[in-house]
Amino acid sequence: MIAEAMTNKEIAQLFRDVAASYSIKNEAKFRFQMIAYQNAADAIEGLTTQVKDLFKENRLDQIPGVGTTIQGRIEELLKTGKVKHFEEVMKGIPPAVFKLMQIPSFGPKKAYKLAVHFHLNKAETAIDDVEKLAKKGEIAKLEGFGEKSQSDILRAVGEFREGKGKTTKMLLPFAYEVADEILNYLRKNKYVVQAETLGSLRRMKSLVGDIDIAVASDHPKEVIEHFINYPRKDRIIEKGPATSSFLTTGGNQVDLMVQPPSQFGALLQHFTGSKDHNVALREYALKKGFSLNERGIKILKTDKLLKFTKEEDFYKYLGLTWIPPEMRENTGEIELAVKHKLPKVIELPYIKGDFHIHSSFPIEPSHDLGKNSIAEMLKKAKELGYEYLGFSEHNPSISKHTNRQIIDLIKKRNEEIDILEETSDVAIFKLMETDILPGGKLALPEDALNELDATIVSIHSVFKMDKTEMTKRVIEGLSHPKAKILAHPTGRLLNERYGYDIDFEQIFEFCRKNNKALEINAYPNRLDLSDSIIRLAVEAGVKMTIDTDSHAVYQMDLMRYGVSQAKRGWAKKDDILNCLSYNDVKSWFNT
Repeated sequence: MIAEAMTNKEIAQLFRDVAASYSIKNEAKFRFQMIAYQNAADAIEGLTTQVKDLFKENRLDQIPGVGTTIQGRIEELLKTGKVKHFEEVMKGIPPAVFKLMQIPSFGPKKAYKLAVHFHLNKAETAIDDVEKLAKKGEIAKLEGFGEKSQSDILRAVGEFREGKGKTTKMLLPFAYEVADEILNYLRKNKYVVQAETLGSLRRMKSLVGDIDIAVASDHPKEVIEHFINYPRKDRIIEKGPATSSFLTTGGNQVDLMVQPPSQFGALLQHFTGSKDHNVALREYALKKGFSLNERGIKILKTDKLLKFTKEEDFYKYLGLTWIPPEMRENTGEIELAVKHKLPKVIELPYIKGDFHIHSSFPIEPSHDLGKNSIAEMLKKAKELGYEYLGFSEHNPSISKHTNRQIIDLIKKRNEEIDILEETSDVAIFKLMETDILPGGKLALPEDALNELDATIVSIHSVFKMDKTEMTKRVIEGLSHPKAKILAHPTGRLLNERYGYDIDFEQIFEFCRKNNKALEINAYPNRLDLSDSIIRLAVEAGVKMTIDTDSHAVYQMDLMRYGVSQAKRGWAKKDDILNCLSYNDVKSWFNT
């Protein structure tokens, strides 16, 4: 029996506290334990299923990157509400330390020094206590701090209260667009040879903690000066000879490092990560007589450092195929790259259309209406080079309309499509996003469904059904001959709610046998399916679509984020239906 039903967020935070405890006690000695618990925390935060449910179902081994030792600790935690090993690791560390670490710029050792010196033992008051001490001038008296550090602490506490800094995780599209503006700004400087993102942003993870950027240049001083003059910064955090940081006006931290072009390939590889990928790559390199760092590859016998301008050459020297950043999570990519058998994952130019588009046609929907007309969205589709577009407005509200009214609304929408299609260079599919009701029925009458080429189906209500009932509901909704695609299959909203739980093994089997597809939804706060489930779907032979769920023309550019999610799940062109031509898609809808 589970003693304490901890949420994924709570478990992830506990693991981060354990990693911090290792750092405080002996960072060098416990380096690999720190990395393991930090990575486990990241993996758990990214799950669409609650860890407690995986435990009940004996499926903890499905948490990516979590080995048997940590799985055992999770079992102990959920059975007893505590872990004996964690208590030993965290022994002697005041609880206030972990609370203070939530403040931007507070690392484990800084938080520990303050907590111990000022006897801060209460986590719930730790931040208030530090703020009071700083205002009284007490922190400046502490060895190693001083007036500037005290002032920085007051500022950091204020930013924490405003939600600024590294503690605030950004949605991928937001982080990408902020970084893109900064990259464009940097590339205007004549001393910048190359500028790229690093870390989780370059790997295109769905949530990004901060923005890391690398620049190749032989003139670091000039690049740093240009960087700190970025017009949309709030304040400079740090300025050094080759590194610098600032907060944007939106409260997001941006870190820059500058390296000579001759070493840029190694820097790019090293700081892209992930940590698991780099640890495994270093172990592989050591067996070949090399050590790796951000400056290059060192030949251990001669102590000679080899430098690399290009990241591709860095991997090539080690005997590996270059690995796309999205795949660098140590889930088998290194082993395949050694054999030159990495799958060729999907790329944005392969996409020929989008099935999940909401226009402003007044269909009186059950949910929100789109902002732009069918004609405006077709124009955008042509600009994107699409062959086809699927209009899938939410079904008309069943509580406010009779069946006859629903059918008439869909017919009117279809008539407008027919008129526009006569002069459109982009073919159109007449779709709908239809609710799967709690009992499994679709929220459209049969005669209305007959007016469609096909329908996307989705869950928009009653999320708290148990796994068995929700799975049954989804399969019944997908069973209708017109139902071809399950939209945003887990219903998760990043930073807002976990998805509902369904049995994906059953869903995969049903889709494969009945010619149904799962959607990879590219909308910023969805990115649903998750990369881990995409990977399982690929392995199960299930077809998927990548759709933007656009409610406005500008949102049609979100496709790149769905593609990046598919790449993280190792999806290939053949796994994605909207890489097919119009005729092939039409044929698939009719089977």
